[in-house]
Amino acid sequence: MTQTLAQLLSGELQGVKMLKISENLTVFPREILGLADTLEVLDLSGNQLSEIPKDASRLRKLKIAFFSNNNFTKVPDSFKECENLYMLGFKANKIKTFDEDVLPLSVSWLILTDNRIESLPSSMGKLAKLRKFAVAGNQLTTLPSAMANCENLELIRLSANKLREIPSWLLALPKLGWLAFSGNPCSIGEEVGILKVARKDMEILNLLGEGASGKIFKAYSKNLDMNVALKLFKGAVTSDGYARDEMNSCVSASEHPNLIKVLAKIDEDGELGLLLELIPSDFFNLGNPPDFESCTRDTFDDKSIFTLETILAVAKAIASASTRLRSRNISHGDLYARNIVLHPDKRCYLGDFGAASFYDGTNDGYEKIEVRAFGCLLEDLLSYREVRDAKLYKVLDALRANCVSENHKERPFFKEIDCLLKEIIL
Repeated sequence: MTQTLAQLLSGELQGVKMLKISENLTVFPREILGLADTLEVLDLSGNQLSEIPKDASRLRKLKIAFFSNNNFTKVPDSFKECENLYMLGFKANKIKTFDEDVLPLSVSWLILTDNRIESLPSSMGKLAKLRKFAVAGNQLTTLPSAMANCENLELIRLSANKLREIPSWLLALPKLGWLAFSGNPCSIGEEVGILKVARKDMEILNLLGEGASGKIFKAYSKNLDMNVALKLFKGAVTSDGYARDEMNSCVSASEHPNLIKVLAKIDEDGELGLLLELIPSDFFNLGNPPDFESCTRDTFDDKSIFTLETILAVAKAIASASTRLRSRNISHGDLYARNIVLHPDKRCYLGDFGAASFYDGTNDGYEKIEVRAFGCLLEDLLSYREVRDAKLYKVLDALRANCVSENHKERPFFKEIDCLLKEIIL
């Protein structure tokens, strides 16, 4: 719920835990500091702010703060003493400067997507609680080696920067499971040819869904004379990277029973889109996006219960699809339940290549990161299991444990996982 500046100034909002104001503010309202005893979530996105007062540190109960789409040119140091602040976002600002020691050590989720940052401070290595770091769409050429100390980092978005290499220490981080780095010199995939159709030959029928990179519609293609799923990208750059990179990886990876088939593309007048096989409406999303508390992990409906047979079927499908991606040197980067659609008869597809990246196939580290994500997926599903076969549970749980090993060299390869699961016949 969005509140108003007038409400804040009148004192009407005393005692609130959440405050959201978007009124083209040019100055941080000092009345916010009067909410220090209760305020936990502050959202001042969509304003014209460029500074935060130094004494914002008085907001000692603050847990989450968003300042997306403002005019900040540097990461402010105003929250250094806010020891409860664990989520901080400055997406889509004009930030170029990121000084040393400006963040509270409590931060576990940091969002700096779509700015102008050229370098990160070495003090990033002090953020021992950091689990999720989004810094796509900046000007980074390197990462500070001190970040090797961020051993709790689970997800990092580095796409659309200027990185010439992914450092070996990053690939060896014990808990890293989701890595995106397309749109950098170190991730270059070959353009794959596919049928090109005109936007005017598409008839939009209805909206099916919306994600970080674009909207998906049910549409009729005159060229193909069939109904399709049409993904129209929001722009050249998304929160996960460049739309064109997503298109290329999706086309390159296709032609697998558990990957949604790509039929054609739209590429004209700055508009980008993909025509995908239309998945029947009786398929459903396996999971839901993370919330503020789960951070890097998907959430599930309260009534979600998966039989071990269903979990096995999903594991087989995703391991097989991931083996295919490995053969193309593609990292999916977003291996989550929410990006898997499942049919009641246990058929399933892996979708959403927004975070996918091409990588150097001689380096096993990229695959081992994705294997950890696969292990986390198994862990999530097994936590909602309906146990009927103790033997099968032990096999799946042992596989999970191997996949999430904090020593990446001990994790199996997808080809090995695929072979293991294929041997299990119910």
